[in-house]
Amino acid sequence: MKVVLGYSGGLDTSVIVPWLTENYGAEVICMAGDVGQQGGLDGLEAKALATGASSFYGEDLRQPFVEDFAWPTLKIGAVYGRKYLLGTAMARPILGQRQVEIARLVGADAVSHGCTGKGNDQVRFELSYAALAPDLKIIAPWREWDLESREDALAYAHERNIPLEGVDETKLFSRDENLWHISHEGGPLEDPAFEPEESMFLWTLAPELAPDKAEYVEIAFEGGVPVSVNGEAMGAVQLLETLNEVGARHGVGRADLVENRLVGMKSRGVYETPGGTLLYAAIKDLESITIDRRAEGLKDEIAQRWADMIYEGRWWTPEREAMQAMSDVLSKNVTGSVRLKLFKGCCSVASRQSPVSLYREDLASFGRAATYDHADADGFIRLFGLPIRAAAAMAGKDPTSQQAVSKLTEQVVEAGAL
Repeated sequence: MKVVLGYSGGLDTSVIVPWLTENYGAEVICMAGDVGQQGGLDGLEAKALATGASSFYGEDLRQPFVEDFAWPTLKIGAVYGRKYLLGTAMARPILGQRQVEIARLVGADAVSHGCTGKGNDQVRFELSYAALAPDLKIIAPWREWDLESREDALAYAHERNIPLEGVDETKLFSRDENLWHISHEGGPLEDPAFEPEESMFLWTLAPELAPDKAEYVEIAFEGGVPVSVNGEAMGAVQLLETLNEVGARHGVGRADLVENRLVGMKSRGVYETPGGTLLYAAIKDLESITIDRRAEGLKDEIAQRWADMIYEGRWWTPEREAMQAMSDVLSKNVTGSVRLKLFKGCCSVASRQSPVSLYREDLASFGRAATYDHADADGFIRLFGLPIRAAAAMAGKDPTSQQAVSKLTEQVVEAGAL
């Protein structure tokens, strides 16, 4: 049997390599994707081979991750649980896709992952496998083996002399990192009353320690896609890295969330998403002058559905394709730039402009305007309020209208009697 393992080089996947060999007699091929985590793919091949893998495939997925997964999610405005900008959830479908492609390339019989039976990621990976390669067997060791804790996994590794260079055996937190964010879970965070210590945060400066002088940053978009920062055109990866640096040094982008996991329990996560936070603030404000009220409302409706869809691992579905097509249409005029002001953890909008802005000063001004006749509002309000007035009459709040309704009712009854 050949098994392609989604490999990170951490404790779990380091242990899974020999476990698959021992329990399935499998040849294990390790696949790792660089989506922007610290260190990228450095040292992973040597570690995988030393652990017992027959081969290793390292994939630089940073650009497609940002362009094909992060940008569509940003464009649609999806937020899960009111705070979570979906950093981990967005990365899983591209990793699962590439894992399946490697499995096809090497003629594998199965795919495997290191996710626990309590988390969301097991669902996200396995739904990707199901959509892209339903014939492949899925092996999820955490749902099969008798290892019950991190301590058990460490003991297993030490008994077999599995190399664990780079694995922190004393770490308090479970973390996931990519170009979009870094998350922190577990350890003392399992108590929702615990206030995170500053040493936990790895990207963002504490707001109170941020510079005493505000910084302005201008982000430009074309069709809902970010294209430049402060007038400098950038590719997707460089642009996100630049905004991460800017937001992080001002303490922007921290979120502490007790979220509803897909498997049913509540869990707590702390997220650092500095660049993403700036992008969300900018694009929402740009939309205020480039799309109309009904289109904006429709975007908000599908944004929540998109958030649920990606959180639940249903990326590779017609539902996502349909929503993405709708989002592309609704965002085609989201072009222009927004200037943000950053100061001690806060991000506010200073200005916005667009060559296709729907905002007209001559209409919005409180001053005299030849293009707007205030008297026109009289008829509009009468028609707009007609259902409300009719309901009030039926409730007896307007005797005059009530009499009119009663008379009309009598006339109808008499006509019917005839």
